[in-house]
Amino acid sequence: MASVPVMKSGWSQPVLTSPAGDESGAMRPLVSLVTPAYNEAAILEENLTLLCHHMAQLEKEFRWEVVIINDGSRDDTAQLADAFARRMPQVRVVHHLHNSGLGQALRTGFEHSQGDYIVTLDLDLSYSPEHIETLVRRMQKTGAQVVVASPYMSGGKVSNVPTFRRLLSVWANRFLSLADKGEISTLTGMVRAYDRNFVDSLHPRSMGMDINPEILHKAKLLNERVDEVPAHLHWRTSPAAPRSQVKAKPVGKPPRRKSSMKILRHTWSIFFYGFLFRPVMFFFLPSLLFLGLGLYSASWAAIHSWTAYQALISAATPVLDPTVAVAMAYQQAPHTFIIGGVLLMLGVQLFSLAVLAVQSKYYFEELFYLGTSVHRANQQVSR
Repeated sequence: MASVPVMKSGWSQPVLTSPAGDESGAMRPLVSLVTPAYNEAAILEENLTLLCHHMAQLEKEFRWEVVIINDGSRDDTAQLADAFARRMPQVRVVHHLHNSGLGQALRTGFEHSQGDYIVTLDLDLSYSPEHIETLVRRMQKTGAQVVVASPYMSGGKVSNVPTFRRLLSVWANRFLSLADKGEISTLTGMVRAYDRNFVDSLHPRSMGMDINPEILHKAKLLNERVDEVPAHLHWRTSPAAPRSQVKAKPVGKPPRRKSSMKILRHTWSIFFYGFLFRPVMFFFLPSLLFLGLGLYSASWAAIHSWTAYQALISAATPVLDPTVAVAMAYQQAPHTFIIGGVLLMLGVQLFSLAVLAVQSKYYFEELFYLGTSVHRANQQVSR
């Protein structure tokens, strides 16, 4: 895969220092916040101020940095981000010369972050900064390699999201959760915490939003621990103001955010990763359905044939060939034989594909696990 041209700014201090007089800074873990940005000039400065203010309150426990990935913005996002980084040494900016998608933005953020823990989040703060501490603490407590902020698990909440967008997200995650055997409730969300070593051994390929289920899929292949914590997804009426300060307008409805998601492409990626999570589900269940319907039709064909055979016996026909009875039954109800035969063939073929899908998935998992193990061993040797 070709690399994406980038320009860096705000990297004059590659190692974050501790507050003055604090000699224990090296003992505190470094948390890297990776925030992709595309045409976010209207909210960038104020939301970054809120984010940095929140992280400053956690400096007794964590060192921190913010890595902004300007993904080829066409507005003033680049200039505003660079100006903010010059004022705040913990903020770094990496510029994509062209818009490359969420997947490439996250990969660039992983590459340029230095933290022991990496937290990815939206710059619009649709998940409040308070989720950062919750994600990191859960990772420290359980030793998970990935912790997901989940608005769809028990205790999670969704508010101020347009109905169509909410329903689309809910059903997409339910479908993926079913394919994932119900272990994770939210597989499409971007707000997560990652372990540094896990990220270093990861090789995501997706360029768009499907990078989120891809990472969880590969984590499962490597038998890594994936946790989720309840989260509140809230699309802000006024992105730059805290929720408590947002006042509803007395007349009319508040303006809604517009989603930039390419619905058809994202829907396709949901089905694709559902297939990768559990390919047998796409073949085995339909095969049972077709086999059941085929057997039902075949039973009626047998009944028609037996009825025709009994008619031949009662008529004292000298030739009692069963095939004659079958031919008579076919003449009376040809659709029963045709539909039953077609359904049985489809059922057998789909069942065979289910067996091959399980076999292919097993071989792929073995190769992926082996390749990642070799990569990790090489990393350890190089260190």
